[in-house]
Amino acid sequence: MRELLQELYDKLWQAFGPQGWWPGDSPLEVALGAILTQNTNWRNVARVLKELKEEGALSARILREMPTAELARRLRPVGYYQVKAERVKNFLTFFAQRYQDSMAAMARQDLEVLRPELLSVKGIGPETADSILLYALHQPSFVVDAYTFRILNRHQLVPEAMSYEELRQLFMEHLPAEVPLYQEFHALLVRLGKEFCRPRPRCDRCPLLHWPEPR
Repeated sequence: MRELLQELYDKLWQAFGPQGWWPGDSPLEVALGAILTQNTNWRNVARVLKELKEEGALSARILREMPTAELARRLRPVGYYQVKAERVKNFLTFFAQRYQDSMAAMARQDLEVLRPELLSVKGIGPETADSILLYALHQPSFVVDAYTFRILNRHQLVPEAMSYEELRQLFMEHLPAEVPLYQEFHALLVRLGKEFCRPRPRCDRCPLLHWPEPR
């Protein structure tokens, strides 16, 4: 499996080059983006974050003290805005109580402690938690998503019945625990999933066509 994952990474890198994920001017912005991007288009998230920055409101304290209804109104473009307003509030309350609004302090925490803490915050699931860990805090926690499963399953590398945690561990057990590698690999898989490995796949021009070859 180690060799297959390396081949997969190499093929995607050759096809797409570096992806430069995750966009954001600060760790807090990246963390909020990870929460808001659930079930929506990233362009909508980027628009909301840009507007908050322009208003000087992209601050943990300001957003935490903002009335929930007001925050929901500002989050309307991202969809599920009332739910997401609550999730943002939940995260920011945890952030203040546990880490005194310091992303640097959070980043210094051990991964084995920090990941369960994030997962205990209502509304933050494994994919969001790992996105915050990997992209905002630069902790080596691999992010998997629907694209990852679909790609590996279609190429017969994983079975249909596989949990998020099992798929995450597959990557983490067979790859070196390197943040830049994890970031780039995840971003490349998303790129492939969006452009080629769709629900109705575009296999004819896919960089993984006929891969892996019989051994």
